[in-house]
Amino acid sequence: MRTQTRRAYIETASLAVNRQAHCGKKQRTCLILSVVILVGCSVLSAQQRTIIRPEDTGGALANPGMGWGFHYYSNVPTNYGSRLQPSDTLNDFPGLTHIYLRIPWAYLEPEEGKFDWSALDIPAQRWVEKGKQIAIRISCCESWMRYATPQWVEKAGCKGHDFTPGKGAIDDGTYWEPDYDDPVFLDKLDHFLAALAARYDGSPEVAFIDIGSFGVWGEGHTYHSTKLPYSSETIIRHIDLHLKHFKKTLLAANDDFVSHGRGEASIEYASKRGLTLRDDSILVQPKPNAYFHADLAQMFWPKVPVVLECEHYGSSKRRGAWEDGRLYLQAVEDYHASYASIHWWPREFLEANRDLIGRINLRLGYRLQLVEASWPSQVQMDSTVRFCLKWRNAGVAPCLPGGCPAVTLKDDKGGIVGVFVDSKFNVRTLPVRTPETAEVVKQEMAFSASRLLHSNYRPGIREPGVYEVYVSIGTQTGTPRIALPLPESDGNRRYRLGKLEVVKSKNR
Repeated sequence: MRTQTRRAYIETASLAVNRQAHCGKKQRTCLILSVVILVGCSVLSAQQRTIIRPEDTGGALANPGMGWGFHYYSNVPTNYGSRLQPSDTLNDFPGLTHIYLRIPWAYLEPEEGKFDWSALDIPAQRWVEKGKQIAIRISCCESWMRYATPQWVEKAGCKGHDFTPGKGAIDDGTYWEPDYDDPVFLDKLDHFLAALAARYDGSPEVAFIDIGSFGVWGEGHTYHSTKLPYSSETIIRHIDLHLKHFKKTLLAANDDFVSHGRGEASIEYASKRGLTLRDDSILVQPKPNAYFHADLAQMFWPKVPVVLECEHYGSSKRRGAWEDGRLYLQAVEDYHASYASIHWWPREFLEANRDLIGRINLRLGYRLQLVEASWPSQVQMDSTVRFCLKWRNAGVAPCLPGGCPAVTLKDDKGGIVGVFVDSKFNVRTLPVRTPETAEVVKQEMAFSASRLLHSNYRPGIREPGVYEVYVSIGTQTGTPRIALPLPESDGNRRYRLGKLEVVKSKNR
């Protein structure tokens, strides 16, 4: 209601009161109260609010601490990045956030103390340049090369065993596996990990690093190598060796650490020490043995992002274990996984599974949905502006990186004139549920519109006008970090919601 209309209404109400002067005091009081209430309702109705309820765009989100990882190296260095041109960084794969580099120790330290990091640096920089990350596993035993652990380690006195896959430890076996408890091996590995950590620990370019120094392929078992059993104490020793050097970067424990009847002691230890869980090669077998260790993931996913690696896609298809891929999606649900793997020639995998990948992207990791947003359509300079936002996490995992909602106002040229952050609300606290039961959490934020006044000391709104309203999730300083499934992005992870009109105050 316009100001003149409100004044006319109040004047009319006053005349009505005067006409009732002959009424009793009690009647006059009731009438006056009625008028006050009506005037109040009239003022409130004038403060109309803009309310929007945006729909999820359904698009893939490439966010911190989650997403698809492409096996650039896997088993042999030619799998699966070798067919990609140097300029091809799989920009067309929805939700890709990192590449996975699994390479034997011998490639990186061919001579003791002399390192060649090119096997990591060359592919890494292609993706880092595009804002992606890398993940690393350094293995010490492979079934395709004799010395995954450099031969100079054996010559230095490290004990080990020859083996042939399928036959176990035999004399004159084709390949060699170190004794994982041997003091020479552990000493040389210690020095190598120190060099690796000097390059990568705490680097924003690295998503996680696997504990890959135990077992064939770094998978935490010896079924396809010597078949020799090792205790949980051995695995814990390798965990501690990595923790000695990697103080900041997330480390991943393999689910097969429980193999050979070792029990869960090493996995429980890993959880207590802040590691995450990686389950290698799900869908090697068809159901009901498609995967075994979703129960182990329950120790990890509320605190750290769980990693799922599917079997080589082509091999899984040939065995009949893949079916239509729905078990991969089910594993994402059961493990509350944040990361999933592209374990095949990437575009062949993409073309065959577009619908599946799309469905996984709707659940993988976290997915922060803005269910509703409302704010006053018009505000005066001396008033308090109240925004009400309703959020829901539609993913299978918490938003572990966390973040604070911010409202940004822009002028008609796209310039930022106001940034307001709710530092008390962290999206990490949004509960994890199924899509049908995901809980909506209300968040309210208020700020004084007078903070928008332009002065020599504070940039802001120079004059009354209409400004664009954007929402984002990010740092306490208002820098966006989290992509949202909303339309109208400004290219920097701020999303346009509507407009806000700022008018002069009455007393100005």
